[in-house]
Amino acid sequence: MSITFTLNGALRRLPAETPPAMTLLDWLRAAGLPGTKEGCAEGDCGACTVVIEAPDGARAPVNACLMTLGQAHGLALRSVEGLSAPDGAPHPVQAAMLAAEATQCGFCTPGIVMSLYAHARMGGDAHEALAGNLCRCTGYRPILDAMAALPVAEDTAPLCPATDVTGFGPPEHRFFLPRSLDETVRLKREYPGAWNLAGGTDLGLRFSEHRENPGTIICLRDVAELRGITAGPEGLSVGAAEPYAALLDHVAHDADFAAFAGLLRRLGSRQIRALGTLGGNLGTASPIGDALPPLLSLGARVTLAGPDGARDLAVEDFLLGYRRNALGAEEVIARVFIPRPAPGAIFAAEKLSRRHDQDISAIGLAVLLERDGDVITRVRIAHGGCGPMAARAPEAEAEAALQGAAFTEAQARAAGEALARAITPMDDLRGTAEYRRVAARNLLLRLYWRVAQPEAAAEIMALPTPHAPRFIAP
Repeated sequence: MSITFTLNGALRRLPAETPPAMTLLDWLRAAGLPGTKEGCAEGDCGACTVVIEAPDGARAPVNACLMTLGQAHGLALRSVEGLSAPDGAPHPVQAAMLAAEATQCGFCTPGIVMSLYAHARMGGDAHEALAGNLCRCTGYRPILDAMAALPVAEDTAPLCPATDVTGFGPPEHRFFLPRSLDETVRLKREYPGAWNLAGGTDLGLRFSEHRENPGTIICLRDVAELRGITAGPEGLSVGAAEPYAALLDHVAHDADFAAFAGLLRRLGSRQIRALGTLGGNLGTASPIGDALPPLLSLGARVTLAGPDGARDLAVEDFLLGYRRNALGAEEVIARVFIPRPAPGAIFAAEKLSRRHDQDISAIGLAVLLERDGDVITRVRIAHGGCGPMAARAPEAEAEAALQGAAFTEAQARAAGEALARAITPMDDLRGTAEYRRVAARNLLLRLYWRVAQPEAAAEIMALPTPHAPRFIAP
């Protein structure tokens, strides 16, 4: 049983002894395809960008440094070497970069070209498309000029290899791609200590940076019960293995979750969102997981599946501490239910980081205020980056300052001061403890002003052209 995928239109069937936890980046370079570069091995710089091509023509850029060979099984992939025409002529994307003089040293260029190749089909905001690619030579103006000149993507029908293989790798390094939840639970019982792998955008660092090679990996990508998004009047049911890209596409058209959509656009990059999942954010239980404060403030619940059936927990009961959660040794995270805010409620999801896009949070804050007229009847404030875990603000402190009151400047200031006293942040490279306390206080006050004077709130995030600055209202 071998890992099989299509690369640049050609079928690749790897030797059975190929380590499935080897990163796609390492394999590409060893296979004589060095156009895919290693810059950071963390999914931050985008030099390793390759594109997954779906049978319907959709394209998804991903970080080859975080993606294992096992995850490539059954996919159609394209690297920068696969763009040129049979006669060697450059692809229109490459020609546009050349015409705009959008490259100098060239190290970052292949990854940028692949992001542009995906963007030509995906469309959307150009700055968002480049958020996962760093370039320090030319700056972004000529790259944006190249993007403006991109032709409409041609129709393609890539060949995705059909295979029923769900397990491969040498005996000491097994990799499974189960198709059903029952099969997944059976594997969890049969292989105690196996790693659960969803997108791998966090766990993948253990492969790329730390060079760990676990005995058994159970990849949840193809488990039908862990995929899909169902919307109803009460909320969203999200498969734990459904990528963020699909979730963003959904909530971007749902007014109840507009604030959540705004945060998801800043969660990593297109490369990260193409693989990363809510289940992974919960499973790693990172104190700076971007999605966790919104889930906590909205009162989200998580369904866990194991040999004894399913059990349901509030997210705040699922998170136990620094990188610790309530997931049993033989369980997997199956689904996440996200309740809708009540009609007329105020819901905000904020993130402060050194860069607007593709950066780790210094602090995250999510606030839900339900009201009866002018009186706040329900308060849920959650924070990230302010302690060992993402958590609710103590009810006796910040939430109590707002409960039963009108949302006035004085109440917002009181709640902010209470929150600053209650959190226990630390000093690190992303900010000092004092900065985080001040920021938490000010984010609550900023929410008040955004509600009280929405016409005055405008943020300049980018300048897409010399003549048309982009203003984003909250």
